[in-house]
Amino acid sequence: MPDMIFSTHPLHPDVTAELQTLGNLVIASEPSPSAILGESAGASIIVVRAPIPSEIFGREKALKAVVRHGAGLDMIPLDAATDAGVLVANVPGVNAVTVAEHCIWSSLALLRRYPAVSADLRSAGWAVARAHSDHGRELSQRTIGIVGMGNVGNALFRIAHGGFGMKVLAVTSRPEALPAGAEAADLKHVLSHSDVVVLACPLNDKTRGIIGADELALMQPGAILVNVARGPVIDEKALIEALRSGPIGGAVLDVFDRQPLPDDHPFLSMRNVILTPHMAGITEESMLRMGQGVVMETRRILAGNKPVNLCNPAVWDNYVSRFG
Repeated sequence: MPDMIFSTHPLHPDVTAELQTLGNLVIASEPSPSAILGESAGASIIVVRAPIPSEIFGREKALKAVVRHGAGLDMIPLDAATDAGVLVANVPGVNAVTVAEHCIWSSLALLRRYPAVSADLRSAGWAVARAHSDHGRELSQRTIGIVGMGNVGNALFRIAHGGFGMKVLAVTSRPEALPAGAEAADLKHVLSHSDVVVLACPLNDKTRGIIGADELALMQPGAILVNVARGPVIDEKALIEALRSGPIGGAVLDVFDRQPLPDDHPFLSMRNVILTPHMAGITEESMLRMGQGVVMETRRILAGNKPVNLCNPAVWDNYVSRFG
């Protein structure tokens, strides 16, 4: 009987075709906790693009691995997986340039007041929309602060510094690994000296709530805050207040405390905010690359081999005792 490969979401057509050669591919009817919990029964591999209920790990005795379609592991209860002897693998770095391009595109749009221009051109006419151009600003030669210098931060550095001639300030735990041209700095310095601040850090105990009212007060008048990390790294209430009356010029938000964003959320009515539905890392090209990584790891695991990007190495002995 073929192994069941369960995915929380539909995948790239090429990836779907490849996974179907490795087992019986089942796609969740919807990416909700109840559907994932109910429909994943009997899975050998779970492909993760939505939060996984921890109950699955204790229930599924034949579950070998969960493979993250991407890099972030906050959707996977890692301790529960490790305790159950289930491998956790991911596909890091393949959508870094996708996220970096999103940061640049959205920052440019906000600097040129695109949300207001687009809305006014449609509702108030040519002259009203064109008047916004007098207050538009250029990205080139400005200072960008990057909080988190992983794959995304490094990809963003290359575009910002090499393509736009920007000065790059970086908050990093490994300043010795910074590329030439990036300057290590602490968070307060980055906030107070940057025209654009990009949050590209993982969500953990150190970064949760890293941007609150005190931090926002440090930002320069007109500066832009970009969040492509996770929603809880920012105190949303403080950001709403800063956007309404504080010093900052605007925000680019791809992630939120609550997802999907509620229909009555204050962000939705703000003209100095660009909102996207957690899609900074998603393009046709990145979906294919992430999916190809999932196929590679799935093939290795089903063949009895250790995944290349094993995220819970402490599980290995337990895993081997379960499956030989």
